[in-house]
Amino acid sequence: MERLTIYNNPARAEWAALTERCTRREEEITEQVAAILGEVRSGGDRALRAITQRIEGRTAERFEVPAGELQAAEKELDAELKEALAAAKANIEAFHRAQLPREVRTETQPGVTCLQRAVPIRRVGLYIPGGKAPLFSTVLMLAVPARVAGCREVILCTPARPDGTIAPEIRYAAWLCGVDRVFAVGGAQAVAAMAYGTESIPRVDKIFGPGNRYVTKAKQLTGANVVAVDLPAGPSEVLVLADDGASPAFAAADLLSQAEHGGDSQAVLVCASMEFALATQRAVEEQLRERRRGEIIREALQQSRIIILDDRDERIAFSNAYAPEHLILSMEDPWGAAAQITDAGSVFIGPWSPESAGDYASGTNHTLPTGGWARSYSGVNTDSFLRKITFQELTREGLAGLAPTIETMAEAEGLDAHAAAVRLRLNASGSTAPKAE
Repeated sequence: MERLTIYNNPARAEWAALTERCTRREEEITEQVAAILGEVRSGGDRALRAITQRIEGRTAERFEVPAGELQAAEKELDAELKEALAAAKANIEAFHRAQLPREVRTETQPGVTCLQRAVPIRRVGLYIPGGKAPLFSTVLMLAVPARVAGCREVILCTPARPDGTIAPEIRYAAWLCGVDRVFAVGGAQAVAAMAYGTESIPRVDKIFGPGNRYVTKAKQLTGANVVAVDLPAGPSEVLVLADDGASPAFAAADLLSQAEHGGDSQAVLVCASMEFALATQRAVEEQLRERRRGEIIREALQQSRIIILDDRDERIAFSNAYAPEHLILSMEDPWGAAAQITDAGSVFIGPWSPESAGDYASGTNHTLPTGGWARSYSGVNTDSFLRKITFQELTREGLAGLAPTIETMAEAEGLDAHAAAVRLRLNASGSTAPKAE
């Protein structure tokens, strides 16, 4: 039985090592992904077929799923699942619609009006993991805010099953959320196809979605100079902050629910005592016997851990140093602790808020920054699918009032043409711009 390693009151000097994620084979993965990107960029659909044959061992005759097969998936799902998807979609839509920004308009000084207006990104590409566990919930998390934001075209790439088909849950969720086109291609090659475009798959303006380390690396490499990407969303992770009043069984369940995402996932418990640590460790072992994805969980537990810190403020400080994708606060006065949280993707408050709620149906988005990127990235939200354009209009009087400021600054920077553009206007006779002769 795989046991979580316990660290008892580690000194702050040890925290850097304890907050590290899985980084094995990083150089090898980068090299492999770079080769795939180059292959797809130059070879298009032909390269996608070759990569599919090489990696998946199957022949891909076509990549696009016919539109009729999306709605037809409705017949393959039971009523209970369809009702659950509809309920989750409604909550996600309600929360993301509430995030829509208003137009900003202000007169910064007399005769000078400035505006900021949100404009949807035209074409977005969604990556939906679909390996051993097809994450149809991610379709809702990405397609719903894309539609709320008003994106004109939404395409989706997801790995095919061994027989070349897409799981009916993903097809139905795509239809339910109004995805325009679905393609049966996954991995780094799917990211490449959306970034560069192929004969079958259109080039998009921004790529969204979580994935394994190959997908994440492909997003990082293409995002550097080819296409916009949402955020670094790689192997999943959770940190549970608990004191002795929390439930070890609840803590264990939260750790296991995150570990089952994949062998490179990470689950961390930060608690107040050795007694709680050992009780949680026992609960993990007991519950693990009942989990279907036991082998995957055991692999994830190898890089997971329990940290004991006596002091409450130290526990919170460790959490901020780790900057978890998911943070569960199972502590006395959890909202007081939440006020001290500065680095996390999504926070779950109190004993009745499992991370599963955010993963599926509470309404918040589950596409979140991992690997410590919560220090500088937000999770996916409605704003992720929008661009902000600014506008300004000056009257002649407004320009005259602003002219001394503009001219002084322009001359100080040695940009006299900037200053001249103001003077020329103000020296023109009349109150309207001169017409061409």
